[in-house]
Amino acid sequence: MIATPDRTPLSREFFDRPVLEVAPDLLGRTLVRTTPDGPIALRLTEVEAYDGPSDPGSHAYRGRTARNDVMFGPPGHVYVYFTYGMWFCMNLVCGPEDRASAVLLRAGEIVEGAELARKRRLSARNDKELAKGPARLATALGVDRALDGTDACTPQDTPLRMLTGTPVTSDQVLNGPRTGVAGDGGVHPWRFWIANDPTVSPYRAHVPKRRRS
Repeated sequence: MIATPDRTPLSREFFDRPVLEVAPDLLGRTLVRTTPDGPIALRLTEVEAYDGPSDPGSHAYRGRTARNDVMFGPPGHVYVYFTYGMWFCMNLVCGPEDRASAVLLRAGEIVEGAELARKRRLSARNDKELAKGPARLATALGVDRALDGTDACTPQDTPLRMLTGTPVTSDQVLNGPRTGVAGDGGVHPWRFWIANDPTVSPYRAHVPKRRRS
């Protein structure tokens, strides 16, 4: 029997912990995106941890900028960035203020509002691919930089909220190297995912770009 997901918002205290505690604990939780056309709910199945100033793979490794400013703010807020000139990706800030650690939301299962997600993800071959990867997840939910800084753990009806959902047990959680991260930051096994879940994205090692001759 499948338990009914808990619709209680996650607390600020949930996110005010070390990033390597928060990341695996987000698996199975429910992210709700409220849109003018209706809500979309997603069950998180894959995430990646980024540990701010001590992590060469983090956007905050070299300090505060206009782009990563939200990462240095209070925990429980959404950090959205634009990448490759094409895609948005979504993170949840955690740890104490000014620490700048965050969890990248890599993949999930759309459990409500799939018809809305399908309109944004026309190339998806099936519903398992709607949010299979961080750019696909953001696209399916209609997330862009306008949502950067959104408080995701408020009881109010904000555009993005993290709910308690149905957390998974530790024996269901696997971890390994982060996808596509180069250099010293690529060695950390800080990607976490639910074992055997079909919505988890495939692992890809970083491939250096070659200059054209």
